[in-house]
Amino acid sequence: MTNYYENQYPELKKADGYTSPPSALPLHELKMLQEYIHSVNLQNLGNKLPNSKQQMILLKFFKSKKNQLVEVYSRHGEEVLHTVGKVAVIGRNFVMLRTLFTRYWIPYTAIHSAKTPFGLPDVPGTHQHVVIDEELRRKLLTNFGDTVAGKETLRQQFFEELLETNLKSWKGTKISILAGKTYHGRIRDIQSGKILLKDGKIPISKIQYMKQTRFVSFIERLFSRWWKKKSSI
Repeated sequence: MTNYYENQYPELKKADGYTSPPSALPLHELKMLQEYIHSVNLQNLGNKLPNSKQQMILLKFFKSKKNQLVEVYSRHGEEVLHTVGKVAVIGRNFVMLRTLFTRYWIPYTAIHSAKTPFGLPDVPGTHQHVVIDEELRRKLLTNFGDTVAGKETLRQQFFEELLETNLKSWKGTKISILAGKTYHGRIRDIQSGKILLKDGKIPISKIQYMKQTRFVSFIERLFSRWWKKKSSI
């Protein structure tokens, strides 16, 4: 039996023991078959749930492109918006892209299509997963809630935030919002499905596009820290 496993499944040998072979296929072929089955299942599920198909497929696409560059075409009324950026946050009903100086929030309902820019390799994003060392593993096992809540990368790994939930962490940030018309202002609060700006309330369900300039935000934070330090002297 040992010779059989060594000859047929040498990649399964681990220390002095063996794991059970997952299939009669070689592992590389099994991996390709599993990806194909998952894609077919997703298409079939989307056909049975047409109202959720776009959301499910966009979630799958953006998860495979985490921290990679993508092109997104979205709608704002009759206008087509073209956005290029790295996938920073993948929510349940939105994606956040970022460039060197700008962040973009785009709800899935506004997205017409998304793709990898031409000329870039279409590679899987498995290397973008969170590395869980022994210390982090211990914290997750003994204090899962506080550990995950305290780190954005872990929240993204374990939970798919709604846009409303994500925006709560951006209170005080200046943004531009496209929701039928264009709004500019600082996020004062998020309440009952609405985003509160100085000029009024905007239903989050009406938002089609949001933009925030990271460079301006960075300068504002530096100035705020400097002012607080000066005031305390």
